[in-house]
Amino acid sequence: MVSSFNDAISAYRNAAAGKTETVAERVTGTGNVVDPGASFADMVRGAAHDARDTMVNSEEMTQKAITGDAELHEVVTAVSAAEVTLRTVVSVRDKAVEAYQSILNMPV
Repeated sequence: MVSSFNDAISAYRNAAAGKTETVAERVTGTGNVVDPGASFADMVRGAAHDARDTMVNSEEMTQKAITGDAELHEVVTAVSAAEVTLRTVVSVRDKAVEAYQSILNMPV
């Protein structure tokens, strides 16, 4: 965690100084490529697919635990990841609804 935090600080310093290497930079530790040309809808779609995949993995691990094909720590890890994902999705949904309501209440 510390190295990724230090990497983030370094990336912010380089960006502020205009020392970015390329337009599409690799995010350290995740293996994802940041594409500044991607649309917001693509980003949301990708996040939704990742959330769905996490939930599906949790369900599969739970089913394997019932049949005795999975280790307990694997099941706990998968269920914990699903819980964090669900909380994140609910939080994003609440913020989106709040923003929508704020736009509706704006004077014209």
